Amino acid sequence: MSTDALVIGCGVIGLSTAICLRESGLDVRIVTAALPEKTTSAVAAAIWYPYRAYPENSVLRWGARTFEVLENLARAPETGVRMREGVELRREAAGEPWWAAAIPGVRRCEEDELPPGYRDGHAFLVPIIEMPVYLRYLMDRFAATGGEIEHRAIDRLEDLSEEAGVLVNCAGLGAGELVGDDSLRPIRGQIMRVRNPGLDRFSLDEDDPEGVTYIVPRSEDCILGGTADEDSWDTEPDAAVAAGILRRCTALEPRLANAEVLEHKVGLRPGRPEVRLEVEQRGGGAPVVHNYGHGGSGVTLSWGCAGEAADLVREASRG
Repeated sequence: MSTDALVIGCGVIGLSTAICLRESGLDVRIVTAALPEKTTSAVAAAIWYPYRAYPENSVLRWGARTFEVLENLARAPETGVRMREGVELRREAAGEPWWAAAIPGVRRCEEDELPPGYRDGHAFLVPIIEMPVYLRYLMDRFAATGGEIEHRAIDRLEDLSEEAGVLVNCAGLGAGELVGDDSLRPIRGQIMRVRNPGLDRFSLDEDDPEGVTYIVPRSEDCILGGTADEDSWDTEPDAAVAAGILRRCTALEPRLANAEVLEHKVGLRPGRPEVRLEVEQRGGGAPVVHNYGHGGSGVTLSWGCAGEAADLVREASRG
C-alpha cells in the first residue's frame, strides 16, 4: 500500500524524522534492516555534543534546535533524557568551543574543576540521553501516531518507488551501499558500560594522545570511552582497547577504579565530509530526501535535522 513517505532506517535519525512527519499529519511508515536496539544509536554515549559532523554552521543550527527539544523532554523521566553539567577539558589554554553559540551557559572552568595535567576547560549543562530508554520512548511515540515499522533489508531505493510518494533515506552507514555514496566511511567507537560509583558530572577530553576520552554518568551506570578509528568496520570489542579506556577514564576520575564492568560495545559512526540533508530526484521514481552522515552527532543533531527533512518531504510531496 502506498504512503505519503517511507522512512528507511530506525536509529535515532530515522525515528525522529518519522515522528516529525507523522505528527505533521502525513501517512508514514518505517522500513529497516535493523531494529533500534541493533543500531549504532543503541551504543551511543548520547550526550549533546557536536562531534565529527560538518559543516559547522549547519551543525550549530541543527544542534541548537535539538538542544531545545531534548531540554524539554528532560522534564519527563520516561524519556530517558536528563540535564547534567560537565566539563570539556583542555591540556593547553583554549578559546571558547566553536559550538558554544548553540547552547546557553557555557563558562570557563574554575581552577579546582580541572584534574591534574589540564590547563583549561569549559563547563556546560546539556542533555544526557540513556539510549535504551530513549529509543523505547521514540518507538512508543511513533506507534502512538499509528506508525508502523517493517523489518526487512533494502538493497535498492528503486525497489521502494511504488510504496510511497517520497522516500526518506535515514540509513546511516548503510546509506553508502544503498545509494553508492563512497564518501561515507565508518568511524569505529568502542565503549564500556560500568556501574555508576556515584558520579553526576560528565568529563570529555578530545586531546588525550592515547585516544578520545569521556565519562558519561547515567542513572545506574556510566559510559566510558572511547575510540574514533576511521575506516574500521570491526564491531568486536578489543580487550586491550578496553583496558586503555578504563585506564584513561580512571586517571580522570579515580572513583572508577573499582567500578563493576557491565558491558563492552562497539558502534560504527557514519562519517562523511558533510551531513547529507537534501532532496534528490532519481530518474522518474519517487523523490528521495537524504538525511544521513551525522558522524558522532546523531543524537545531537537528530531533531534539528528531522525537522528540516520533514520540510523537504512536504515540499517534494507538493511537486
